[in-house]
Amino acid sequence: MTAPILSLRGVARRFHVSGQTPTQALQSTNLDLAENDFLTLLGPSGCGKSTLLRIVAGLERASEGQVLLDGAPVNGPGADRGMVFQSYTLFPWLTVLDNVAFGLRERGLPRAEQIEQAQAWLARVGLQNFAQHYPKQLSGGMQQRTALARALANRPRMLLMDEPFGALDHQTRELMQELLLTLWERERTTVIFVTHDIDEALFMGSRVAVMSARPGRIKCELPLPFAHPRHYSLKTTPEFAALKRELTEQLRTEVLAAALA
Repeated sequence: MTAPILSLRGVARRFHVSGQTPTQALQSTNLDLAENDFLTLLGPSGCGKSTLLRIVAGLERASEGQVLLDGAPVNGPGADRGMVFQSYTLFPWLTVLDNVAFGLRERGLPRAEQIEQAQAWLARVGLQNFAQHYPKQLSGGMQQRTALARALANRPRMLLMDEPFGALDHQTRELMQELLLTLWERERTTVIFVTHDIDEALFMGSRVAVMSARPGRIKCELPLPFAHPRHYSLKTTPEFAALKRELTEQLRTEVLAAALA
């Protein structure tokens, strides 16, 4: 790996509840991401995937350890990290266009430039004809396309995605996977993509990290040999099936550990 733009060193997270023993959500974790990396983060439910992502986003503080982005400590949220959640987080009182332009407005860009850039991003996600619609008038997939455009319009150093397609139907989910990869191949933004779906982790990532059962840690990392651009037919190849078997066994071990804990 080339020099990392993101480094996690000894990052751990404990939750404190008054009168109770602290809950360890995340064990000491080390992780590096290079420029243009696409890391898929896979693990059983409750293992700390989202906690790790929120620490990188600056939405939660680590109990110990340090997160460095371009060598500087991460102490809170910032425009250098775009976040896309599983739930639909658009502003319901804003049009699709103004949702995408929101971060540009906060940065103080002139209104004409906000509109121009927002329209360009809507075209990239296929929503140019829905600029004046409101979120409630969109399907779930269209709302997530809008959220993706909003995040990328700010040109973040990193895109952080917390099971962003988990609430979508199977067909829409696969279309969103291909759309995201197309945008990533063009923009080359560094991505951390949290998922519990093995096929998705293999299809999307340039490498995949598997987390242990709670309290989570990075159990193993696996580079993925599949070239870009990727086509959905990749999922039917023997190479894909072999890696899926390997990850299924890794994940099954952790799911059983979590169930018996």
